[in-house]
Amino acid sequence: MIKYLVGLSLILFLVASCGEKIEEFGVDENGIANNIIISGSIEDSENTMFYLEAISQQGNISISQAKSDATGKFTLKGNIPGFGLFQLRMGEETDKIIPLTLVPNDKVNISSSIADYSTTPKLTGTSWTSTMTQYMELFSDFQTNQQTLMNLKGKVSNEELTKRFLTMKKDVDNFALSSMEKDPSNPFNIILSSSATPTMGFETWDVKNLEVLKKVSRAYNATYQDSPIASTLVNQVSQIEKAYKASKVDNSGERIAPEIALQKPDGSEIRLSQLRGKYVLIDFWASWCGPCRKESPNMVKLYNEYKDKGFTIFSVSLDKNSESWKAAIAKDGLIWPNHGSDLKMWDTPSRSLYNFNSIPHTVLVNKEGMIIASGLRGSQLEQKLKELLTK
Repeated sequence: MIKYLVGLSLILFLVASCGEKIEEFGVDENGIANNIIISGSIEDSENTMFYLEAISQQGNISISQAKSDATGKFTLKGNIPGFGLFQLRMGEETDKIIPLTLVPNDKVNISSSIADYSTTPKLTGTSWTSTMTQYMELFSDFQTNQQTLMNLKGKVSNEELTKRFLTMKKDVDNFALSSMEKDPSNPFNIILSSSATPTMGFETWDVKNLEVLKKVSRAYNATYQDSPIASTLVNQVSQIEKAYKASKVDNSGERIAPEIALQKPDGSEIRLSQLRGKYVLIDFWASWCGPCRKESPNMVKLYNEYKDKGFTIFSVSLDKNSESWKAAIAKDGLIWPNHGSDLKMWDTPSRSLYNFNSIPHTVLVNKEGMIIASGLRGSQLEQKLKELLTK
């Protein structure tokens, strides 16, 4: 249990002002008033420990724990500082987890079997539990179908896989967007918001999602002003709006690509302007970026396919260690000659020049040096190059 340092006067104030709540929720062994109750009945989970943990960037923080009885029932009480994202972990296994978007004074009841604990638990008791229960049922069906889709990898084109994936996820996304629109201050929207974010870039993203996110952002800002997770969402929505506006400009062909001048692995200088006259894919990556390295085979394939048709790649690395950078180029077989880095990682000026906060990130520049697309990867990038370079 988190040990809060409080004075006697604060404890007396809580007892005096929140008598009814304290009687209902009780106090812990340190005299701190509990403000949440989680009870559950999990089939075949007799004598099992349940752990409530706060999720943070610094790691999970223990809030409270309780042991189920011989019938699999438990009651867990604890104190949380405010609205946030938590998880209820069953036993010592890391895959037996239920996400909880708790708010002080929440009383949550969970019923499930061990098999369905992490996929389709039934939650009741608060304003957000009904939404969560419905969402998890839909998401469970999506995950099952997604595995079937993954079995088709290599048998159908990446474009077809992406198309089927988006179709398959439609029920989940429609439910999430509808729920957020109807109840923008619902705590569970912190989970639902992933359905509205442009996780696959802006090419397939509906800009109407931005209005839904902004509606939730305003509601969170008004309702949960002191919550770090709420302020994080507000900032993320602001960044998405900024990135979308920049993307519209980048896709218009009206913005000239800012100059990039970097050092090549051999110590000589390379400039983006030197590649004028070709279609150039600026690929922001790093040796330490797993998703970037997974894209390498596709990059090599596209380069070999279109290098004789006026296309090249300019790989801009956000590495810090030159040896790691050079080793990754060799290991991944990145055979084009245009590699550059200032070895400043996220402090590289290119980050602000090209409006990106994550990698891999791509920017496509035409023969005249104008940006014509950004954020393209996989089948979307392949299709765009096919349109431009196949006569």
